[in-house]
Amino acid sequence: MIILGLDPGLGTTGWGLVRAEGNRLSHIANGQIRTVASDGLPIRLVALDAAIAALIDEYRPDEAAVEEVFVNSNPQSTLKLGQARGVVLLGAARANIPVGEYAARLVKKAIVGVGNASKDQIHAMVLRLLPGTSLAGPDAADALAVAITHAHLRASKLLL
Repeated sequence: MIILGLDPGLGTTGWGLVRAEGNRLSHIANGQIRTVASDGLPIRLVALDAAIAALIDEYRPDEAAVEEVFVNSNPQSTLKLGQARGVVLLGAARANIPVGEYAARLVKKAIVGVGNASKDQIHAMVLRLLPGTSLAGPDAADALAVAITHAHLRASKLLL
């Protein structure tokens, strides 16, 4: 089972792929999709969509996992994040890939054990859970954390 984890953002969307075989996880790839800040919103969303489609076409994930939107203190930022998240969800749906959606606190709790873990703690645990992984950046690490969370929760549901 190949799981595509996504940490959506308009400026940078992190992505990470893991292979889940039973309770064993292995890293496949990770990266960050960046859009050009000076481009208009529609152009940036199209660029994000094209990049997600290319990822799905190249790696053929079986399932996807996406971090949910958190409400930011800046309404404009929250709205842009929501639009980027919509593009990411659309890309997975267009490819008929089931999507799990996870709150940031749940991801932190699943990876580190506490819902208020720092980004540094998350990244350290991702590297521990996926030994030998080289991270493309903080958003890629977050995306791998979402994929790992999906794999763990998926496995626990299968055991019921």
